[in-house]
Amino acid sequence: MTELFIEGGRALLGNEIRESSLRIVGREISALDADHSRGSLGLDADGLMVLPGIVDLHGDAFERQMMPRPGIDFPVDVALIDSDRQAIGNGITTVYHATTWSWEPGLRSGDNARRLLQAIESMRPQLAADTRFHLRHETYNLDAEARIIKWLSEGRIDLFAFNDHMDSTVGDLAKPQKRSRMVERTGLSSEAFDRLVARVVSRAHDVPASIARLAQAAREANVRMLSHDDESPDMRKAFRAQGVAIAEFPVNEKTAREAAKAGDFIVFGAPNVVRGGSHTGWTKASDMIAKGLCTVLASDYYYPAPLLAAFRLAADGILPLADAWQLISAAPARAAGLADRGVLAAGQRADVILVDDKVPLRPRIVAVIAAGRLVHLTEVGRLRSSSPIPRKAVAVA
Repeated sequence: MTELFIEGGRALLGNEIRESSLRIVGREISALDADHSRGSLGLDADGLMVLPGIVDLHGDAFERQMMPRPGIDFPVDVALIDSDRQAIGNGITTVYHATTWSWEPGLRSGDNARRLLQAIESMRPQLAADTRFHLRHETYNLDAEARIIKWLSEGRIDLFAFNDHMDSTVGDLAKPQKRSRMVERTGLSSEAFDRLVARVVSRAHDVPASIARLAQAAREANVRMLSHDDESPDMRKAFRAQGVAIAEFPVNEKTAREAAKAGDFIVFGAPNVVRGGSHTGWTKASDMIAKGLCTVLASDYYYPAPLLAAFRLAADGILPLADAWQLISAAPARAAGLADRGVLAAGQRADVILVDDKVPLRPRIVAVIAAGRLVHLTEVGRLRSSSPIPRKAVAVA
């Protein structure tokens, strides 16, 4: 069984950052503050931080690898491999690919969701990050209900989210730039897109019952659920009543407070923290964090964001780094029901990253260990080895 030893770094252990060493055996952390055993590979972490791997509940940046420009498609397997490299290179060791299955054709169609799910399932052994399927269901996509219930019952969906972007879609029809982007994504003509939207909107009365049936199927399958862009406390209460315990991107403070009062997990986007606000003009994530109204940060549309956001929160004095890191490691692991990761402790899955934090606000990933495997290293000189057999002195004639 492979052994890996990390020594000399400042490790996040619980809520404390202190110098320590980690011994990794197989896929797990074997011991803390251990000695370097003979025969194990070593990593010199001197001057570096040793942190739990990032758990990303919602990332859809992989869509850019599938369709880098409107109408320009690349094979799903190529996109997944490239996305895996990006995730690992940014310290994300558990990644949920947030896949939208909408009523529209094209990038967010059922065919695309099926292809992506099949690719994830078949390619998992060759991907460095623990790659999982987060299905974002557009609630007006009524024709998908039976297939989604089947996927849930078969255990193929790892997280399940309820999305409703219909109001914004209808509102954006009158905005030329946004309308053009929506139409291009589907591959339809402008007139055909209008007819499709009208047909979908006409079935609004069937949506609540469909949500209830899907939530029941997810509960029976023990799949964690999220509601996206909750607009009001009443909306949050309604979803919670159906077992949806994760509020993803609540759009205002009163809704976030309702979620916090009930002990729901509250997800905001890490890019929001890094950029200093939401690109939509909605809730400012750093304000929510300061008020205790955010428990999880996700990459959303930009894989480097969680790492940058944690250090930004510490630099701005909003949270100590140890607490900020919980938002991208331990807390998302708990939200997803993953009890084996998110912290550095004996018996935990060995997802560990080494970070150079010398330059303020620009943390740099030096090494990534995922499930006990060294999958990313930028400084080969940090590798150390210990021979299991002492070398014998050789007499010189």
